[in-house]
Amino acid sequence: MDLRLFALSESRALGEGIAAALSRPLAAHEERDFEDGEHKARPLESVRGRDVYVVQSLYGEEGRSVNDKLVRLLFFLGALKDAAAARVTAVMPYLCYARKDRRSKPRDPLSSRYVACLLEAVGVDRVVTLDVHNLAAYENAFRIEAVHLEARKLFVERFAPIAREAPIAVVSPDVGGVKRADAFAESLERRIGRPVGRAFMEKRRSEGVVSGEALVGDVAGRSAIIVDDLIASGGTIGRAVAACRAHGASTVYAAATHGLFTGNAAALLANPALERLVVTDSVPAFRLEAGARRALEIVSCVGLFAEAVKRMHEGGSLVELLQD
Repeated sequence: MDLRLFALSESRALGEGIAAALSRPLAAHEERDFEDGEHKARPLESVRGRDVYVVQSLYGEEGRSVNDKLVRLLFFLGALKDAAAARVTAVMPYLCYARKDRRSKPRDPLSSRYVACLLEAVGVDRVVTLDVHNLAAYENAFRIEAVHLEARKLFVERFAPIAREAPIAVVSPDVGGVKRADAFAESLERRIGRPVGRAFMEKRRSEGVVSGEALVGDVAGRSAIIVDDLIASGGTIGRAVAACRAHGASTVYAAATHGLFTGNAAALLANPALERLVVTDSVPAFRLEAGARRALEIVSCVGLFAEAVKRMHEGGSLVELLQD
Protein backbone atom coordinates (compact mmCIF):
# COMPACT_ATOMS: atom_id res chain seq x y z
CA MET A 1 0.00 0.00 0.00
CA ASP A 2 1.56 3.28 -1.12
CA LEU A 3 2.00 6.20 1.28
CA ARG A 4 0.67 9.71 0.65
CA LEU A 5 1.61 12.59 2.97
CA PHE A 6 -0.36 15.85 2.88
CA ALA A 7 0.09 19.03 4.92
CA LEU A 8 -2.57 21.73 5.04
CA SER A 9 -1.32 25.25 4.42
CA GLU A 10 -1.03 26.37 8.05
CA SER A 11 1.28 23.42 8.83
CA ARG A 12 3.19 23.40 5.56
CA ALA A 13 6.59 23.87 7.21
CA LEU A 14 6.08 20.91 9.54
CA GLY A 15 4.79 18.80 6.68
CA GLU A 16 7.73 19.66 4.45
CA GLY A 17 10.14 18.75 7.25
CA ILE A 18 8.46 15.38 7.77
CA ALA A 19 8.40 14.72 4.03
CA ALA A 20 12.11 15.59 3.70
CA ALA A 21 12.96 13.24 6.58
CA LEU A 22 11.04 10.50 4.75
CA SER A 23 12.81 11.36 1.46
CA ARG A 24 9.53 11.91 -0.37
CA PRO A 25 7.61 14.94 -1.60
CA LEU A 26 4.39 16.17 -0.08
CA ALA A 27 1.34 15.05 -2.03
CA ALA A 28 -0.36 17.82 -4.01
CA HIS A 29 -3.65 19.32 -2.90
CA GLU A 30 -5.76 22.42 -3.47
CA GLU A 31 -7.19 24.82 -0.88
CA ARG A 32 -9.63 27.58 -1.86
CA ASP A 33 -11.29 30.29 0.21
CA PHE A 34 -14.59 31.78 -0.94
CA GLU A 35 -15.84 35.31 -0.44
CA ASP A 36 -18.53 34.23 2.04
CA GLY A 37 -15.96 32.64 4.36
CA GLU A 38 -16.44 29.06 3.22
CA HIS A 39 -13.62 27.01 1.79
CA LYS A 40 -12.77 23.72 0.14
CA ALA A 41 -9.73 21.46 0.09
CA ARG A 42 -9.17 18.43 -2.12
CA PRO A 43 -6.30 16.12 -3.09
CA LEU A 44 -4.90 16.70 -6.57
CA GLU A 45 -3.65 13.15 -6.98
CA SER A 46 -5.18 9.75 -6.50
CA VAL A 47 -5.42 8.40 -2.97
CA ARG A 48 -7.43 5.30 -3.88
CA GLY A 49 -6.11 2.35 -1.91
CA ARG A 50 -3.35 4.47 -0.34
CA ASP A 51 -2.15 4.86 3.23
CA VAL A 52 -2.71 8.60 3.74
CA TYR A 53 -1.34 10.95 6.43
CA VAL A 54 -2.44 14.57 6.90
CA VAL A 55 -0.41 17.04 8.99
CA GLN A 56 -2.29 19.87 10.71
CA SER A 57 -1.28 21.36 14.06
CA LEU A 58 -4.42 22.74 15.70
CA TYR A 59 -3.42 26.00 17.37
CA GLY A 60 -5.07 29.37 16.85
CA GLU A 61 -3.42 32.36 15.22
CA GLU A 62 -4.40 35.70 13.76
CA GLY A 63 -6.71 35.20 10.79
CA ARG A 64 -7.13 31.47 11.45
CA SER A 65 -8.76 30.32 14.65
CA VAL A 66 -8.50 26.88 16.21
CA ASN A 67 -12.04 26.20 15.00
CA ASP A 68 -11.15 27.25 11.43
CA LYS A 69 -8.24 24.84 11.37
CA LEU A 70 -10.23 22.02 12.88
CA VAL A 71 -13.05 22.35 10.33
CA ARG A 72 -10.59 22.56 7.43
CA LEU A 73 -8.88 19.41 8.65
CA LEU A 74 -12.18 17.57 9.11
CA PHE A 75 -13.42 18.44 5.64
CA PHE A 76 -10.13 17.42 4.01
CA LEU A 77 -10.04 14.13 5.91
CA GLY A 78 -13.62 13.46 4.80
CA ALA A 79 -12.70 14.21 1.19
CA LEU A 80 -9.86 11.69 1.37
CA LYS A 81 -12.17 8.97 2.67
CA ASP A 82 -14.68 9.79 -0.06
CA ALA A 83 -11.84 9.47 -2.59
CA ALA A 84 -11.36 5.84 -1.45
CA ALA A 85 -8.20 6.18 0.63
CA ALA A 86 -7.56 2.81 2.29
CA ARG A 87 -6.47 4.35 5.59
CA VAL A 88 -6.40 7.97 6.75
CA THR A 89 -4.32 9.18 9.69
CA ALA A 90 -4.64 12.67 11.16
CA VAL A 91 -1.23 13.86 12.36
CA MET A 92 -1.86 16.70 14.83
CA PRO A 93 1.34 17.76 16.63
CA TYR A 94 -0.72 20.10 18.82
CA LEU A 95 -4.25 18.86 19.53
CA CYS A 96 -6.80 21.56 20.29
CA TYR A 97 -9.21 21.36 23.23
CA ALA A 98 -7.11 18.65 24.90
CA ARG A 99 -7.08 20.60 28.16
CA LYS A 100 -10.87 20.51 28.44
CA ASP A 101 -11.04 16.81 29.27
CA ARG A 102 -13.18 16.80 32.43
CA ARG A 103 -16.02 18.65 34.10
CA SER A 104 -14.60 21.08 36.63
CA LYS A 105 -18.01 22.76 37.04
CA PRO A 106 -21.59 21.55 36.60
CA ARG A 107 -22.69 21.24 32.94
CA ASP A 108 -19.16 21.82 31.65
CA PRO A 109 -18.48 20.51 28.14
CA LEU A 110 -16.11 17.60 27.52
CA SER A 111 -14.58 19.30 24.50
CA SER A 112 -11.76 16.81 24.00
CA ARG A 113 -14.30 14.01 23.59
CA TYR A 114 -16.36 16.07 21.13
CA VAL A 115 -13.27 16.63 18.98
CA ALA A 116 -12.69 12.88 18.99
CA CYS A 117 -16.29 12.28 17.90
CA LEU A 118 -15.90 14.73 15.00
CA LEU A 119 -12.74 13.05 13.75
CA GLU A 120 -14.35 9.65 13.97
CA ALA A 121 -17.48 10.92 12.20
CA VAL A 122 -15.54 11.83 9.02
CA GLY A 123 -14.05 8.33 8.94
CA VAL A 124 -10.53 8.85 10.25
CA ASP A 125 -8.80 5.55 10.98
CA ARG A 126 -6.09 6.79 13.34
CA VAL A 127 -4.92 9.96 15.07
CA VAL A 128 -1.41 10.93 16.17
CA THR A 129 -0.45 13.73 18.51
CA LEU A 130 2.36 14.86 20.81
CA ASP A 131 2.28 15.18 24.62
CA VAL A 132 -1.40 15.77 25.34
CA HIS A 133 -2.38 17.36 28.64
CA ASN A 134 -4.02 14.19 30.03
CA LEU A 135 -3.00 10.94 28.37
CA ALA A 136 -5.74 8.81 29.96
CA ALA A 137 -8.45 11.25 28.85
CA TYR A 138 -7.01 11.32 25.32
CA GLU A 139 -6.92 7.55 25.01
CA ASN A 140 -10.42 7.17 26.46
CA ALA A 141 -11.93 9.84 24.20
CA PHE A 142 -11.27 7.89 21.00
CA ARG A 143 -12.75 4.66 19.71
CA ILE A 144 -10.16 4.53 16.93
CA GLU A 145 -6.40 4.05 17.30
CA ALA A 146 -4.97 7.05 19.17
CA VAL A 147 -1.18 7.25 18.98
CA HIS A 148 0.57 9.39 21.57
CA LEU A 149 4.13 10.54 20.93
CA GLU A 150 6.33 12.09 23.61
CA ALA A 151 8.99 14.80 23.42
CA ARG A 152 10.77 13.33 26.44
CA LYS A 153 13.66 11.89 24.43
CA LEU A 154 14.20 15.24 22.69
CA PHE A 155 14.45 17.01 26.05
CA VAL A 156 16.70 14.33 27.55
CA GLU A 157 19.06 14.78 24.62
CA ARG A 158 19.13 18.52 25.28
CA PHE A 159 19.62 18.38 29.05
CA ALA A 160 21.87 15.32 29.46
CA PRO A 161 25.10 17.34 29.00
CA ILE A 162 24.00 19.74 31.76
CA ALA A 163 22.99 16.87 34.06
CA ARG A 164 26.41 15.26 33.67
CA GLU A 165 28.13 18.40 34.92
CA ALA A 166 25.99 19.40 37.89
CA PRO A 167 23.49 17.97 40.41
CA ILE A 168 19.94 18.09 38.99
CA ALA A 169 16.40 18.29 40.32
CA VAL A 170 13.47 17.67 37.95
CA VAL A 171 10.47 19.76 38.96
CA SER A 172 6.78 19.42 38.12
CA PRO A 173 5.00 22.80 38.27
CA ASP A 174 1.86 21.11 39.67
CA VAL A 175 0.76 17.82 41.18
CA GLY A 176 -0.99 16.77 37.96
CA GLY A 177 2.29 16.77 36.06
CA VAL A 178 4.25 14.62 38.52
CA LYS A 179 4.05 11.48 36.36
CA ARG A 180 5.34 13.39 33.34
CA ALA A 181 8.23 14.89 35.30
CA ASP A 182 9.03 11.54 36.91
CA ALA A 183 9.19 9.83 33.52
CA PHE A 184 11.59 12.53 32.32
CA ALA A 185 13.71 12.13 35.46
CA GLU A 186 13.89 8.35 34.98
CA SER A 187 14.95 8.77 31.34
CA LEU A 188 17.57 11.32 32.34
CA GLU A 189 18.91 8.98 35.04
CA ARG A 190 19.30 6.17 32.51
CA ARG A 191 21.14 8.51 30.15
CA ILE A 192 23.62 9.92 32.68
CA GLY A 193 23.91 6.81 34.88
CA ARG A 194 23.12 8.39 38.24
CA PRO A 195 20.07 9.53 40.26
CA VAL A 196 18.54 12.99 39.93
CA GLY A 197 16.38 14.81 42.47
CA ARG A 198 12.66 15.39 42.17
CA ALA A 199 10.29 18.12 43.35
CA PHE A 200 6.81 19.42 42.64
CA MET A 201 4.82 22.63 43.15
CA GLU A 202 1.52 23.15 44.90
CA LYS A 203 -1.05 24.64 42.52
CA ARG A 204 -4.67 25.72 42.94
CA ARG A 205 -6.85 27.27 40.28
CA SER A 206 -10.13 29.14 40.91
CA GLU A 207 -11.98 31.41 38.47
CA GLY A 208 -8.89 31.47 36.27
CA VAL A 209 -6.62 32.61 39.13
CA VAL A 210 -3.68 30.34 39.97
CA SER A 211 -2.31 30.22 43.51
CA GLY A 212 -0.13 28.01 45.71
CA GLU A 213 3.52 28.66 46.52
CA ALA A 214 4.72 25.50 48.32
CA LEU A 215 7.55 23.50 46.77
CA VAL A 216 7.92 19.88 47.88
CA GLY A 217 11.38 18.45 47.36
CA ASP A 218 15.00 19.59 47.54
CA VAL A 219 16.38 21.89 44.83
CA ALA A 220 19.01 23.71 46.91
CA GLY A 221 22.38 23.83 45.16
CA ARG A 222 20.99 22.00 42.14
CA SER A 223 20.15 22.94 38.58
CA ALA A 224 16.35 22.70 38.44
CA ILE A 225 14.61 21.55 35.26
CA ILE A 226 10.88 22.36 35.25
CA VAL A 227 8.96 20.00 32.95
CA ASP A 228 5.46 20.62 31.57
CA ASP A 229 3.35 19.75 28.54
CA LEU A 230 2.77 23.35 27.43
CA ILE A 231 3.30 27.00 28.22
CA ALA A 232 0.47 29.45 27.56
CA SER A 233 0.70 32.72 29.53
CA GLY A 234 3.71 31.46 31.47
CA GLY A 235 2.12 31.90 34.89
CA THR A 236 2.48 28.28 36.02
CA ILE A 237 6.12 27.95 34.99
CA GLY A 238 6.87 31.45 36.28
CA ARG A 239 5.64 30.48 39.76
CA ALA A 240 7.82 27.38 39.66
CA VAL A 241 10.87 29.39 38.58
CA ALA A 242 10.41 31.81 41.48
CA ALA A 243 9.93 28.96 43.97
CA CYS A 244 13.01 27.09 42.77
CA ARG A 245 15.14 30.22 43.11
CA ALA A 246 13.68 30.97 46.54
CA HIS A 247 14.61 27.45 47.68
CA GLY A 248 18.22 27.75 46.56
CA ALA A 249 18.36 26.31 43.03
CA SER A 250 21.64 27.34 41.41
CA THR A 251 20.16 27.52 37.89
CA VAL A 252 16.63 27.10 36.59
CA TYR A 253 15.68 25.65 33.20
CA ALA A 254 12.25 24.80 31.81
CA ALA A 255 11.04 22.41 29.11
CA ALA A 256 7.52 22.52 27.69
CA THR A 257 6.47 20.60 24.61
CA HIS A 258 4.05 23.17 23.18
CA GLY A 259 4.87 26.88 23.27
CA LEU A 260 1.60 28.83 22.85
CA PHE A 261 3.00 32.05 24.39
CA THR A 262 -0.28 33.82 25.00
CA GLY A 263 -0.87 36.89 27.16
CA ASN A 264 2.21 38.06 29.02
CA ALA A 265 4.40 35.04 28.28
CA ALA A 266 7.20 37.28 27.04
CA ALA A 267 7.74 38.41 30.66
CA LEU A 268 8.77 34.87 31.61
CA LEU A 269 11.43 34.80 28.91
CA ALA A 270 12.69 38.20 30.06
CA ASN A 271 13.03 36.98 33.66
CA PRO A 272 16.75 36.61 34.48
CA ALA A 273 15.86 33.89 37.01
CA LEU A 274 15.14 31.57 34.08
CA GLU A 275 18.26 30.42 32.29
CA ARG A 276 16.58 28.69 29.34
CA LEU A 277 13.13 27.62 28.14
CA VAL A 278 13.13 24.73 25.65
CA VAL A 279 10.05 24.01 23.51
CA THR A 280 9.38 22.01 20.36
CA ASP A 281 8.25 23.39 17.00
CA SER A 282 4.79 21.79 17.30
CA VAL A 283 3.55 25.41 17.49
CA PRO A 284 5.57 28.22 15.90
CA ALA A 285 6.58 30.98 18.32
CA PHE A 286 4.85 33.61 16.18
CA ARG A 287 3.42 35.50 19.17
CA LEU A 288 6.90 36.38 20.44
CA GLU A 289 8.79 39.30 18.98
CA ALA A 290 12.42 38.64 18.12
CA GLY A 291 13.61 40.70 21.08
CA ALA A 292 11.56 38.63 23.51
CA ARG A 293 13.31 35.34 22.79
CA ARG A 294 16.40 35.75 24.97
CA ALA A 295 15.90 32.51 26.88
CA LEU A 296 14.01 30.56 24.20
CA GLU A 297 15.37 27.45 22.49
CA ILE A 298 13.39 25.38 19.99
CA VAL A 299 14.04 21.70 19.31
CA SER A 300 12.44 20.03 16.32
CA CYS A 301 9.82 17.30 16.61
CA VAL A 302 9.92 16.68 12.84
CA GLY A 303 12.23 13.66 13.06
CA LEU A 304 10.03 12.07 15.71
CA PHE A 305 6.90 12.40 13.58
CA ALA A 306 8.69 11.23 10.44
CA GLU A 307 9.90 8.08 12.17
CA ALA A 308 6.41 7.48 13.60
CA VAL A 309 4.82 7.80 10.14
CA LYS A 310 7.41 5.43 8.69
CA ARG A 311 6.80 2.83 11.39
CA MET A 312 3.00 3.09 11.16
CA HIS A 313 3.16 2.69 7.38
CA GLU A 314 5.57 -0.25 7.50
CA GLY A 315 4.09 -1.94 10.57
CA GLY A 316 7.05 -1.13 12.81
CA SER A 317 7.05 -0.73 16.58
CA LEU A 318 5.97 2.59 18.07
CA VAL A 319 6.78 1.26 21.54
CA GLU A 320 10.43 0.90 20.56
CA LEU A 321 10.39 4.41 19.08
CA LEU A 322 9.42 5.86 22.45
CA GLN A 323 11.77 3.76 24.56
CA ASP A 324 14.94 5.39 25.91
